[in-house]
Amino acid sequence: MTAEPPPAPRHRTPPEHTHPREVALQTALAALADPVRITLVREIGAADDWARACGSFDVPVRKAALSHHFAVLRSAGLIEQRDNGSKRFNRLRRPEFDERFPGLLDLVLREAPDGGEPAPVP
Repeated sequence: MTAEPPPAPRHRTPPEHTHPREVALQTALAALADPVRITLVREIGAADDWARACGSFDVPVRKAALSHHFAVLRSAGLIEQRDNGSKRFNRLRRPEFDERFPGLLDLVLREAPDGGEPAPVP
């Protein structure tokens, strides 16, 4: 009787990233039009680079929908993700995105005191 080999390690496909210089304004605006994605961008932007794992966000969507939101943010050049063990960590691509769309992230990241829409720009 021979022992069966251990199962092959489960590897997921590394995320694909779009550089902000390849993103059209309409794509960036569409990615930022969803309240869940704005929450994700704000929370990633408030944390240190690579500090927030995908599973650490408290948003009202299921895992599949959350994965979709992250994919939209990656394809709009807003975030970069990398795997570390079984977790996927995030960073906001602020310098690159600001170079492509100056001021846009400033508006998104500025949250109103009541947690609603950002305050108007003076």
